[in-house]
Order: sequence, then C-alpha cells, then structure tokens
Amino acid sequence: MPKIISSVAANGLPIHRVALAGTRATTILVGFDAGARTERPDENGMAHFLEHLVFKGGQIYDDYRKVNETAERMGGSLNAYTSHDLVAFHITVRAEAAMEAIDLLTDFVGRPKIDPAELDKERGVVIQEIQRYKDQPAAVAEELIDRAHFGDHPLGRTVLGPEDHLRSFSRDAIVAFRERRWAGARGGAFIVGNVDHVPANGKVDELFERFPDLPAPEPYVPAPSFDPRVLVEERDSNQSHLRMSYRPQVAVEDPKARAAFTIYATLLGGSMGSRLFDEIREQRGLCYSVYATDHAYADVPVLQLGSGLESAKCGEAYTRMREIVAELAADGPKREEVERARAYAAGRRVLAFENTNAVARYAANQRIVFDEDIDPDSAIALLDAVTFEEVVAAARTVDPEQLAVACVGPHGAGEF
Repeated sequence: MPKIISSVAANGLPIHRVALAGTRATTILVGFDAGARTERPDENGMAHFLEHLVFKGGQIYDDYRKVNETAERMGGSLNAYTSHDLVAFHITVRAEAAMEAIDLLTDFVGRPKIDPAELDKERGVVIQEIQRYKDQPAAVAEELIDRAHFGDHPLGRTVLGPEDHLRSFSRDAIVAFRERRWAGARGGAFIVGNVDHVPANGKVDELFERFPDLPAPEPYVPAPSFDPRVLVEERDSNQSHLRMSYRPQVAVEDPKARAAFTIYATLLGGSMGSRLFDEIREQRGLCYSVYATDHAYADVPVLQLGSGLESAKCGEAYTRMREIVAELAADGPKREEVERARAYAAGRRVLAFENTNAVARYAANQRIVFDEDIDPDSAIALLDAVTFEEVVAAARTVDPEQLAVACVGPHGAGEF
C-alpha cells in the first residue's frame, strides 16, 4: 500500500508524495491543465511549442546544455509531453538524486527564460516534427479521426498545430498563454517512488514555490454534441489506415464506469484474445494490426477502433468491425471473455505500475483532469472489482450506427 502525503505550496501548487516500496527510482512530474484543448483557435499548437521552449533554460540552468548535461550527470531520464488534456514535465532518477532533480525541474520549468533568440530555432524544429507526422499515414489517420469526431472544437484540432501558427507565435503571446494557464490551482507536482531522500523540512515546498502564483484559469470549452463525419485522405498506396470512433454514453465522472468501459474495450480489441484480433486478423487474415481503445477526456468518453491493412481488404474489415460492435451492443459479451479481459487489463496495469514514471503520469491525469484519488492500488482494485453485468451495460452504451470514420489510402468517402 503506497504512502501518500499531499500538501499545497504557498503559490497554490498541490504537491503529492507517493512512496512506493521496493524501488530505487524517483520520478518528479509537474503538470498543468494547459493542453491543446485550452488553446484559443489562433493559439493552436502553442501549448506544445511552449513545452519545447521551456527546455532552453531557466535562471540557474540557463541554457539547454546545462539542463541536459545536469540531468545526465544524475543518470536521469528527462522528458515532457503535451496532450489535449494537459502539459507535463518529468524526470526519473536514482533516489539519491531526487532533490537535485527537483532543483533542476523547478528551475527551468518554474521560471523559464523563453529566450527570444531561441524562438526561431525551435520553430523550425517543431515544423519538422509536423512534417514528419504528415509523412506517416497512421499519424495522419489519428489527426483525421479527431477532426471527424469533434469537428473544429479544440479536441478536434492537432496538438502540434498548423505550420502557419508556428511561424506567427510571438514571445509575448507565449508568455501570456503560460500566465493564463499554468496556475497552481489547476496543476500539481508529483514525487513518486523512493522518497527516502526527499526531506520533510520545507525545502521541497521552497523549490516548488519557484512557480509563479497565478490566478485560476478559465474553464475549458465543453465537448460538443456528437456530429460524426467521414474524412478520407486519398493516397495512391497499397496500404490503408482505418480509424473508427464512437461516443459511448459512459459517465466519465464515475471511475467505476470508466473501469467497466476499459474492460469492454479490452475484450473488444485490446489484446490478442480480443474479438477484433481473433476475427479480423487471425480468422480472416484481413490485417496485421487491429485494435480498440478507450479514452476519457475530462468531460467526454471516446471508443476508437483502428487497423492498418491492405487497401483491397479495407471495406471487408470496416464492415465486420462495425458488425462486431453491434453484436456486443445487442447481445453483450460472454462471461469467459469478460473474466479474461478483466484479468488482462488489471495485470497490465500492475506491470505498468512497476515503473515510477507510469505511476506519476497516472496520478497527474487522475488529479488534474478528474480531481480523483491518485492511489495506484485503488486503480488496480477498480479493475478487479468490475462485474460481468457492468461490462454488459458498458457495451450497450455504444450506438453502433453513430460513428466517425477516418481513412488514409486509395478510397473515397462514399465507401464508408
């Protein structure tokens, strides 16, 4: 059972210590409700661009070399990510280096220079990142399915943003976005793993108080009603990348409902024993890759199916994948497959939580996105406790006739 101690620094930033037995590692993560869904239309791409710029240095570690070399001298793994939901910066080190890691992270993330001289260099880097994704049909399909599901809502826009935005962002606009969104009231600091070398003498709060005391941000724009579309990017290729997206009627504010839907998505297409993998790949040989996954944003659930396959087989796979969703909605799953999926999903979570970084990322999502319990043991227990009846009910929340579709390949929208 992890020991969890939570407090709030003077700047309003919550600090959570999650002590895990049996590890020599410590992960420090700081995150904020400042992902792509919080951007205004002309800011799309700014949250991710800011994530890049922060690494250019703070007050003590005042250039990117000092940041990177200091992390390496600790033997640390330093990184960050921006999603639609949040932005987070994290470092994992041996436990003895935890305080040095907190010093580093709170310096360049808490008080970044955002050097004007670095803006143009990093613009080019991010534009290359955008171009790289455009060259990957699977990545293009992911962007298309978000747009097909959410339209021009922030959840339908890309995290990276369009190139013309990247070329136009000014330092003043980037700083204004940070001051508007990086508030302690909608963020959190997480110290996870071996915390034996993290003293309880006030030094930790002192370091995290390097983040400015900012007013609480405006709420995010609520998800729109479901108005599914079919979007196809025609490419002359032998391979197609298919995505299908449903809006289940799952209460995302209820962790039990989310857990039941995770089991449903697992038995549908989350493992090699799932219905999609067994029939679409093994029995019919229609593809190499097929999956289903569930995602819960702060206010809306999504069920996504996907496959990469030979273009000539795309129509058959699409039709049968829809039929399997409809069969589960009408008839429900079998008890045996629910039991197997529950064991698989809970087991995967147990194995993932052997990694302190995975626990930190889970805790950040739980606290910042949902304002819920961050205990990793509770997350495992939730999956273990899901009943057959709850999974049947979850399957029936999916309307098989209401789905968004995206495809990259030699197809027209009328095929779907």
